Amino acid sequence: MMSSLKRRRRRRSRHLAGTRELRVFYMIGTMGIGGAESQVVLRAAEMRARGIDSRVLLLFDGGPFEARLRDAGVPVTHLRFRTISAAGRWRALLYGIAAFCRLVRLLRRTRPHVLHAHLFHAYAIGVPAGRLAGVPLVVAGRHTPLTIIGWSRLTSLVDRTANRLADHIVPVSQSIADELVSRFRVRHKVSVIHNGLPPAAFLPQNPAPLETELPVIVCVSRLHPLKGHRYLLDATALLERRGLKCTVVLIGDGPERGRLERQVEELGIDVRFLGFRTDVGAWLARAEIMVHPTLAEALGNCVMEAMAAGLPTVSTTVGGVPELLGEGRGLLVPPADVTALADAIQRLLTDDALAERLRASARAWVADNLTSEKLVDRYLSTYSRVMRQKFTTGPDVPIGPRDHGRRGDRTGSPAGDRVSGHGR
Repeated sequence: MMSSLKRRRRRRSRHLAGTRELRVFYMIGTMGIGGAESQVVLRAAEMRARGIDSRVLLLFDGGPFEARLRDAGVPVTHLRFRTISAAGRWRALLYGIAAFCRLVRLLRRTRPHVLHAHLFHAYAIGVPAGRLAGVPLVVAGRHTPLTIIGWSRLTSLVDRTANRLADHIVPVSQSIADELVSRFRVRHKVSVIHNGLPPAAFLPQNPAPLETELPVIVCVSRLHPLKGHRYLLDATALLERRGLKCTVVLIGDGPERGRLERQVEELGIDVRFLGFRTDVGAWLARAEIMVHPTLAEALGNCVMEAMAAGLPTVSTTVGGVPELLGEGRGLLVPPADVTALADAIQRLLTDDALAERLRASARAWVADNLTSEKLVDRYLSTYSRVMRQKFTTGPDVPIGPRDHGRRGDRTGSPAGDRVSGHGR
């Protein structure tokens, strides 16, 4: 049976090389508000704009970002899996078996050339389904540090199996790549591709109205203990004791909100809780600096957005954040270090020359490396390279409309497809 699947995958790869057409299916759990979800929207929409047949498969329900896909003309398919919390263990299992069989039939009928699954549930389900359906190229997109996933023996087994079955693995940072190589020994099939930003992220914005005469610090992330907001609040109180008062704007919501509101009341500092917002760019334009005090991070889309907006940024040295803010593009401090965080904030608020250097350096680097156009170029280049390595011995399989008119950056990422010092 496996030899039959291999022959089918090889025939479809040759068809792809002959027609220069490409069908890319992205799979993810939902279209809720999140970094991985926003990147799926960005890539699917950009590919669709180039004339590439991109589609999105959702395991569970939709979400706010689904409207963006439909506005971009990207077809969305709901696979109707059920979570244990919604359906119970046994009903979720029965629904899951039926949905998995429907997924395999769907893939065989629609014949995508690439199935790219994002986040744990999607690649745990999508990778074996893609292999059974004979999809030529099955890719696992990794957006989450292994320390966050929550490991058990079953989780580890599922992850290890998916990594082994996937044709290629694309983490969004070198940090995640290093974790994967260390735990799973998959160096030969890993390429790092950083996230990207839409053109709107680089456009000037009108500042949001905010009644305060104090310097404004903005923090954009889900209100969750791992995001480290409590350390930002403690640092703000420390700065106030030093005579430097600030207004902190928190954009995002989550389970930590109640505790943070109590902390603000105890500290007596000026903090505005705005919840989820669609006008983040206006608040970046209103602030003096961005602070991202996270304790764990894959890359940091909010940091990328601040850099594109020309907002000087302080963040912690965790995950892929140093890949963004290193080399003089921002200030980095140890996680959970209130004094170091306060010192860095004070430097940016009192040293205009430093703030301007960081602003200019960060904005130029993001514009050179993290646009949606270059993001999709890198993915198309990676798909082509892996397809060639797997099925052909000639030059890269050309996998896009002949007239899309974009010249791809063949390096794979600003990090040059690095994996622990291992090049291509």
